[in-house]
Amino acid sequence: MSQQSLALNGLKVTLDKLEYNYGSFGTPDETPHIFVYYLTIWNHSDRRVKLLGRKWIIYKPDWDKMVIEGDKIVGKEPDLVPGESFSYNSFHVSATDASAMGSFHGVDDDGMRVHVQIPRFSMRIPEQSS
Repeated sequence: MSQQSLALNGLKVTLDKLEYNYGSFGTPDETPHIFVYYLTIWNHSDRRVKLLGRKWIIYKPDWDKMVIEGDKIVGKEPDLVPGESFSYNSFHVSATDASAMGSFHGVDDDGMRVHVQIPRFSMRIPEQSS
């Protein structure tokens, strides 16, 4: 029997900053737009939480979507006691405008599976000035 995951009250994700870069970091020609995001995961719950992985859903303007799932968060498994936070930055590459949302998942100190939603944010390519 599989165990349900609880959206833990007090566990929260904030988008702290979003930056745009073009054609740097050795990106492929077909996806030259780089959106660097800075997130903080806050544990304002009454439980210790160990985050074990993430799931991202990237939507393109035509509503085509790409799902990215994996273990760890930037190679780490943040272990947050109540009142702690974990901040990091990473990036998505794209050929077009897009939006992203998702979730982080893990376990609390009682072994209960928990998750927290990553709020949806837009990744817009700036208009080129002539």
